[in-house]
Amino acid sequence: MNIAIIFAGGTGQRMNTKTRPKQFLELNGKPIIIHTLEHFQRHSLIDEIIVVCLKEWIDEMLRLKDLYRIHKISAVVPGGESGQQSIFNGLLKASELYPADSIVLIHDGVRPLIDENTITRGIESVQKYGSAITVSPAVETVAIKTESGEMGIIMDRSRCEMAKAPQCFYLKDILSGHQKAKQEKHADFIDSASLMQHYGYTLHTVSGPAENIKITTPGDFYIMRALLNAKENSEIFGL
Repeated sequence: MNIAIIFAGGTGQRMNTKTRPKQFLELNGKPIIIHTLEHFQRHSLIDEIIVVCLKEWIDEMLRLKDLYRIHKISAVVPGGESGQQSIFNGLLKASELYPADSIVLIHDGVRPLIDENTITRGIESVQKYGSAITVSPAVETVAIKTESGEMGIIMDRSRCEMAKAPQCFYLKDILSGHQKAKQEKHADFIDSASLMQHYGYTLHTVSGPAENIKITTPGDFYIMRALLNAKENSEIFGL
């Protein structure tokens, strides 16, 4: 089985919104989380979806699930104190419901410009290599800052990539990695890729669209709105 685990547990502190979490903000008349979920709902290879959500917003998530007919959602589970804990909660629910050799695609609820081909390539990469980390090329200079605040090593940009999502693994492998991290009280991994690399897993990459950005700041929100408008216009006019 192919299971999407959609992480929608952030509070959106950097969005400066006091009314609702960023994943529930409306973008072109529809909540951001729904834009994201619809890609996985429509994809023929995705069997089920688990949403990890802020506990206080689970009822709203269930209402949106019914309103927008996201029938592949099999469970909505509460998040944890961190992104790592929230993903672990989603993996635990997946392990209750599905076989250990299922493929899981871990994706941010606030990355609504994922596309069908990237999802397909992620699944195929796991089947072939055991993992799939979505990346896009670095388009600006990447430098390592020194402890004194000066610019240190400047990386060869042609060899640099930006790690994005989805990040895909066999359920048994990613769950084992998270269990090791929990046992060691190692709770500061920035994402599943860094966690799995720490525990010795080889990570294979798949290229995804550069516009597959994560909405984190108000600026990201307006960029995303412009990208969605451009995409919709191109579809309308057949461009």
